[in-house]
Amino acid sequence: MTPAAAEALRDPVLALAREAGRAILEVYAEDFEVARKADRSPLTQADLAAHRVLSEGLARLTPEIPVLSEESPPDAIAARRAWRALWLVDPLDGTREFVRRNGEFTVNVALVIDGEPVLGVVHAPALGETASAVRGGALAIEGSPAAPRVGSAVPTVAGSRSHRCARTGEALARLGPHELLAAGSALKFIRVASGAADVYLRLGPTSEWDTAAGQCLVEAAGGTVVAPDGRPFRYNRRDTLLNGDFIAARDPTVDWAARFGLRGA
Repeated sequence: MTPAAAEALRDPVLALAREAGRAILEVYAEDFEVARKADRSPLTQADLAAHRVLSEGLARLTPEIPVLSEESPPDAIAARRAWRALWLVDPLDGTREFVRRNGEFTVNVALVIDGEPVLGVVHAPALGETASAVRGGALAIEGSPAAPRVGSAVPTVAGSRSHRCARTGEALARLGPHELLAAGSALKFIRVASGAADVYLRLGPTSEWDTAAGQCLVEAAGGTVVAPDGRPFRYNRRDTLLNGDFIAARDPTVDWAARFGLRGA
């Protein structure tokens, strides 16, 4: 797909993400029940409502491109390895933040072709933040309150609001003086893409639908999303949908793996 063809999809996908966001906020405004999936992660009616909006809307928009959502049935997950192009969707990234009602949850939509995200949209409906990017095109960020950093003496590290582990604490200690910018869901990618954070370190499992859209944002800003050994992140290439550790960085010339003490880890 050419950058022009991907760009032509940006506005329709933004509209779908905002529609999904409105469906989420309808549930957010009321009392809601929280179920548990087999992996014990939370599930609400908001997840399911946003999934319906996006899966049905993307199927209408590009009927030739299948949709793989976090809430897709098992047969879609099993079939996806045969797909050269697909939509990777997390209808409600940060369900824990949704349940805690702190607003830091997002709708993530990415178009992946040959393993690479070529279009990404991240929308935070409760915060009024939206970011979108096209590979080879422009990054657009609306409503972000986090201004680019200017002249800070120490690096700003975007970190998870809900997922912290001992390995991350050890890596941050090796980094030395820094500022930690905590955020939920894919907001951390927006913080890096906007320049509000220098780097986002994630040590621990995520799923491909958690990161594909955010990777597109960071790369459009001139950054990278790579494994600690420098390998670029690719999608729908393995039997598992779980990602390994990664570093999302605004400046690709900085050896963050070395600074975190992860080289060879």
